Amino acid sequence: MAQSCTIAWIYGRVQGVGFRYSTQREALRLGLSGYARNLDDGSVEVLACGQEAHVEALLDWLKAGGPRSARVDKVLTEPHRPEKAWADFSIRY
Repeated sequence: MAQSCTIAWIYGRVQGVGFRYSTQREALRLGLSGYARNLDDGSVEVLACGQEAHVEALLDWLKAGGPRSARVDKVLTEPHRPEKAWADFSIRY
């Protein structure tokens, strides 16, 4: 299976609603590595690395709105080559 990394920025009501924790749970379920972190502009940044189909599944989940407590207005993505390998999927602060 092809490995890929994608970075995504999620906009809407995505901070203070458990978005990072739900994203982490979904990413771990899919066997992905990377991170989720809040940004100062109120968005969340997600880096997902792993099997291409699993990365796409996480992106589809994000675009569908993520956790029920969130409201996703927009998801921007681009391929990414991280400077380091991520061992698991973490929440960054």
